[in-house]
Amino acid sequence: MADSSNESSGAPVNNPNKAPVTRSTRDLPPAHFSLKIESYSLLSQAVLEKFESCVFEACRHKWRLYLYPRGKAKFIGTGHISLYLAIAKTEKLPLGWEVNASFKFFLFDQIRDMYLTIQDSFGTIRRFNDLKNEWGFAKVLPVDTFNDPSQGYLVNDCCVFGVEVSVYERSNKRQCISMIREPPNRTMTWKIEKFSTLDERFYCSQEFTVEGLKWKLEVYPKGDTDQIPEAISIYITLCDCIQSEHKIYAEYKLRIRNQVQRNHMERLGKQWFSNSAGWGFRQFIFLNDLHDAFKGFLVNDTIIVEAEIIVMSTVK
Repeated sequence: MADSSNESSGAPVNNPNKAPVTRSTRDLPPAHFSLKIESYSLLSQAVLEKFESCVFEACRHKWRLYLYPRGKAKFIGTGHISLYLAIAKTEKLPLGWEVNASFKFFLFDQIRDMYLTIQDSFGTIRRFNDLKNEWGFAKVLPVDTFNDPSQGYLVNDCCVFGVEVSVYERSNKRQCISMIREPPNRTMTWKIEKFSTLDERFYCSQEFTVEGLKWKLEVYPKGDTDQIPEAISIYITLCDCIQSEHKIYAEYKLRIRNQVQRNHMERLGKQWFSNSAGWGFRQFIFLNDLHDAFKGFLVNDTIIVEAEIIVMSTVK
């Protein structure tokens, strides 16, 4: 038996009180929760509006089954049995929580030994959150139909309800990239003394932090290749270990300060940085120009190297 009709639901689909509902039958009992009620007539008189089941667990979340014996009047369910699924123990969920789930309600036909199932048509997924923590159907069955013993749902004042839940976990990765122009603390200054005595192939500055990411400078006093004419090489390197699929964009300036005048030697670079990747300039300034005392880059055997991050990306 399969019947697709319009029934009152807690879901806004064009009309907030109408949504397609499918009814069918099956032999298997509900997988997650069953509620057997003995002396149903007494229970229906005892509850003011709804009966709340105990908490049960399904798909790693806590739930309750709500039964409205006289219908959920708010959704024009008067004269019908209403069933709703409510998420429970939400105080333990993180701020801004949301659970996306579909569900199926069950009524046991005790005469035919099978279950009537009621569910949203088309596999509709409902969003449970702080604003809406229960979903269901206001018109599951007319009360007269439910109370008729020949229908098999209420026999000897006993009935069985049930529910199954399917939760759709978000497995898709999310990335938020922001481009920041002229971030705070964007300039790092490195004074290198006794430059003429440096005999290592390269030297590294202390790390400096911009927008939570660590950077460093690398200087090759005689260049990083056997280039002619000889030139000093300068690179900027991202120190932080980032995920391999992520890259950080940076627009940067590398400079050697002129300590006599203001015409500094500087070069502009743009690059996407990955782990331990250094970018810069192999021939930043020829050594002849660097050692020229009249040009002011090397004073008292000291050079001043700077890096300035002009634009950079951040990834969340």
